Amino acid sequence: MKDYGPIIEEQGVTFRLFSRHARNVWVMLFDRAETDTPIAEEAMTRRGDRWTHFLPQARPGMFYCFRLDGDKPYDPIQWVLDPYGEAIHWPTDWGVPPVDKPGIRPRFGSAFPKSVIVHSRFDWGDDHSPEIEWEDMIIYEMHVRGFTRDGSSGVADPGTYRGLIEKIPYLKELGVTSIELLPVFEFNENEFFITRDRRKNLVNYWGYNTLGFFAPKQQYAASNQVEEFKELVKAIHAAGMEVILDVVYNHSGEGGRRGPVYSFRGIDEQVYYSISEQGHYRNFSGCGNTLDCHHPVVRRFIIESLRHWVEEYHVDGFRFDLAPILTRGPYGRVRKHPPLIEEIDEDPVLRPIKMIAEAWDNTTYLVGNWPSPRWSEWNGKYRDDVRDFWRGQGCLSEFATRLSGSDRMYAGKSPRLSINFVTCHDGFTLRDLVSYNDRHNEENRENNHDGEGLNRSWNCGVEGETDETGVNALRIRQQKNFIATLMLSQGIPMLLSGDEFGRTQGGNNNAYCQDSKVSWLDWAFLDCFAELRVFTQEAIALRKRFPSLRRRTFFTTPPPGEPQDVEWYGPSGGDPVWEGDKAIAMHLCGKARHTGADTDCPNLLVMFNADSQDQIFDLPDHDRWTFILTSNRAITAKDGQVTVPCHSMAVMESHG
Repeated sequence: MKDYGPIIEEQGVTFRLFSRHARNVWVMLFDRAETDTPIAEEAMTRRGDRWTHFLPQARPGMFYCFRLDGDKPYDPIQWVLDPYGEAIHWPTDWGVPPVDKPGIRPRFGSAFPKSVIVHSRFDWGDDHSPEIEWEDMIIYEMHVRGFTRDGSSGVADPGTYRGLIEKIPYLKELGVTSIELLPVFEFNENEFFITRDRRKNLVNYWGYNTLGFFAPKQQYAASNQVEEFKELVKAIHAAGMEVILDVVYNHSGEGGRRGPVYSFRGIDEQVYYSISEQGHYRNFSGCGNTLDCHHPVVRRFIIESLRHWVEEYHVDGFRFDLAPILTRGPYGRVRKHPPLIEEIDEDPVLRPIKMIAEAWDNTTYLVGNWPSPRWSEWNGKYRDDVRDFWRGQGCLSEFATRLSGSDRMYAGKSPRLSINFVTCHDGFTLRDLVSYNDRHNEENRENNHDGEGLNRSWNCGVEGETDETGVNALRIRQQKNFIATLMLSQGIPMLLSGDEFGRTQGGNNNAYCQDSKVSWLDWAFLDCFAELRVFTQEAIALRKRFPSLRRRTFFTTPPPGEPQDVEWYGPSGGDPVWEGDKAIAMHLCGKARHTGADTDCPNLLVMFNADSQDQIFDLPDHDRWTFILTSNRAITAKDGQVTVPCHSMAVMESHG
């Protein structure tokens, strides 16, 4: 049982709230969400830092808020949400501001959201996690609303959990194993309206500003967010895939000192937030505040939130946004043995659950140095080095290191610690990566100053969309090169939704505020870019077929007389020129040592050519080689040699 939140009893509901510094607390009960007037408002009783009160008239489906008073900054007029509330009701539909004048921060009344008393009787049946091994994962990152919001999706309830359920057969056919959802915890997409700045008619589309850490997003549901999110998880599991949630425990949606009050700030900011000796919010998130993840109360809150999503919603894993904040001590310093990470690792409910860190925040970069061997990490070095290689400006040795699972970065550990990605929600889509040299974020109304300036992209000779046949053919080839590289690398591949069929954001590399066709998937591209989609399916199937691509350990030097795990060749059969070449071949032994496979599998020869010139590779002797994947139909094999045209790759197999 959670420490706080409502307890539903036979004759009513007991409400529980933490606050150390308040003098008085009241609970307010509402029978309708739209009303300004509670049907009951009664003082709560204090026992230490816990405030409780029983309301016999309270029932599941009703709404509630709290009021608190005390010394500043407490405001007895301000309503606050329950941090442990399992659902939140917003007074308007998605993207509709709750007040008619910008700059008004709702403090109470019908414009303020309300917590909901939840009692779910969902029938999980025989639902169970598919328990996919780390090395077998293929992650597909998506935005719930954007995945089906466009009319081209053809679903009955666009932009919802149910809309996503209709697309599960597509995901299954594509071959991905793990669906990673951008934030589905409750947030206020209308926050820019409240700030009265130049973005007031835009929305917080991505949702990295959590307000309800136990509550699924209301506006992603056709009717009931609690039941429908459970339906989604159950349906994904039934298809043999798993659900990973992108979660934000590093800050909240209350922003800086001038931000709105929704819960923590009105309940006990001295406990929940990291505050300097001068009284300022520490801001390692870049979003105005930082949760004090070192404080025992906050640690307990985070643990109980994670457990709630595992026990109540059956999710299989979490990706933690700006994760180094979870490791910071009472003064904001990163700790070598952070108690929160240790508690997550040892919690009996959370121990089997997959944990993934975005191992950097506003000031700290911990990729390769995360303080727990159980967690995997988004590998930003993989993204950068692979992008550099295919635009012809990379270091060959670094590219080979990424193909090998970043073994130097994770020495003595496992390739599965590296979540490999070329694109993600934050940055260019894959099509834009090969179509734009520069960001084009004017629609964000920040004078094109937002978003990453160094994208390591190459537009293939023309900035933006073009009718030039040769340029478009090269761009398709480059997208294939990236997807193939991702699936042929040791570690865990992550694909951005829509990249498999040429999704574009028009060069916007920071579409956090774009709830429009800029961010929505255009399913018409399924036919327009069918060649790319089929190639992606083939690359995924190839990865699944060969255990040598999904090793549990890094490549090693074998004892004398045994075959090499991997051999590297330059063009014409010589050794690679590690600091100069732009082409390389990787020969993987099919003996499958340390892969976990029961039997040997074929040898693989993978050739990459990022040069502007064609390159010729010698085939290893005594093997019968067959092409199984190429990004360019012009690749040929003759007389023991393979000609790989510029900006192309190929995979061949042989049993020897």
